[in-house]
Amino acid sequence: MALHIMQGSSENDDLFEKTSARKPLHKYSLPKQESDSKTMYRLIKDELMLDGNSRQNLATFCQTYAEEEIHQLMDDCIDKNMIDKDEYPQTAEIESRCVNIIANLWHAKPSEATGTSTTGSSEACMLGGMAMKWRWRKAMQAKGKPTDKPNLVCGPVQVCWHKFARYWDIELREIPMEGSRYVSSPEEVISRCDENTIGVVLTLGITFTGQYEPVKAVSDALDKLNKEKNLDISIHVDGASGGFLAPFCAPDLLWDFRLPRVKSISTSGHKFGLVPLGCGWVVWGNKKDLPEELIFNVNYLGGNMPTFAINFSRPGGQIVCQYYNLLRLGREGYYKVQQGCYDVGNFFAEGIKKLGIFEFLYRSDPHTGIPAVTWKLKDDANVPFDLYHLSDLLRERGWLLPAYTLPEKCQKVVVQRVLIRHGCSFDLMELLLSDISRAIEKLKSYPPAKNLTPTGSFNHGR
Repeated sequence: MALHIMQGSSENDDLFEKTSARKPLHKYSLPKQESDSKTMYRLIKDELMLDGNSRQNLATFCQTYAEEEIHQLMDDCIDKNMIDKDEYPQTAEIESRCVNIIANLWHAKPSEATGTSTTGSSEACMLGGMAMKWRWRKAMQAKGKPTDKPNLVCGPVQVCWHKFARYWDIELREIPMEGSRYVSSPEEVISRCDENTIGVVLTLGITFTGQYEPVKAVSDALDKLNKEKNLDISIHVDGASGGFLAPFCAPDLLWDFRLPRVKSISTSGHKFGLVPLGCGWVVWGNKKDLPEELIFNVNYLGGNMPTFAINFSRPGGQIVCQYYNLLRLGREGYYKVQQGCYDVGNFFAEGIKKLGIFEFLYRSDPHTGIPAVTWKLKDDANVPFDLYHLSDLLRERGWLLPAYTLPEKCQKVVVQRVLIRHGCSFDLMELLLSDISRAIEKLKSYPPAKNLTPTGSFNHGR
């Protein structure tokens, strides 16, 4: 039987035989001719195969799993500019609903609270910090005092607060980790406060270990300081991770607007808020705590529009997806998802404990931190490798488990950490534990020739 050859195609239908595919992609200059869309999509998608599998990235705090409906909503909103509230009034309404729901979740009265969405919790932190500085400056000016030496007191913070302090010319009084204390304490906070302190930042889930800082205890100490020295210093809670965890899994924990000294809270929607990358939130418990001077009104998009943000144009899809999650999951659903992460974290921690050579700095506990496990080698582990070697070997199986040193006075302490997010199943963690066990045995059998230093990135994800 003779083969029938279809006629009429000027070029082979195989994507890899198209003219644009018969040479490497341009790297540093524009090509002269346009290319077939399907071929170009395939070639770029193939390059992306060289990236790691995001679900195996246990360094990042950011969400890497999403329901199909989330993907669809993101596609539906790909052309919506969040800032253009006159053109997209329903998306603006959905943003407002999210602010109200989150404010209510953090025990603020929606009628009194105000807030905004952001591109992530870094921007949210910047906005919270700016409001602190403006409130402090106004209070100092009312007393006729100088405002040229502001300072900010905090525990061990994510790099965004270092950026804030540098960009806005503020002295950062960061409390170092010391000994077995990896978070701030009321005593350490108070010792650094004075009349030039614009505020105190406390983190609900510090980057380095995953622990919650003692918001209630620090708030009580600041109340006492105010009575003794007439220093009225407010708190901003960086709830990048814990803001979407504590309300569901530790509802009795006092850290939010139930404490009058807490004036603002920021969080990441794209972490435990469970939405795709590019979403943060900041809320002030009372409108008076957001200085009016920081709010801009613009009319060149078709209507008079108040805005408080560092970024301007940004996508609306993540905001819509946040609303979807809030409605889709509700309190019950969020509790199931988040508590499930804690349960998986404890399952993983038990497996790490059985290996016998590790000591925990923190393990998954909804009342003291986020769903994470952080450990170091025991002082008497007596193994011919370090955590950098273990991290490096696990990459061969696609796992990204960061190994890093703690800051300042604990810089000699090398730790490893796993973040348990939605989508980290018991089965996946069992496979990871098996790979860790095999990697340890391999490192014992073939001891590394020398110590490693960190080469990969420590993914904070804001």
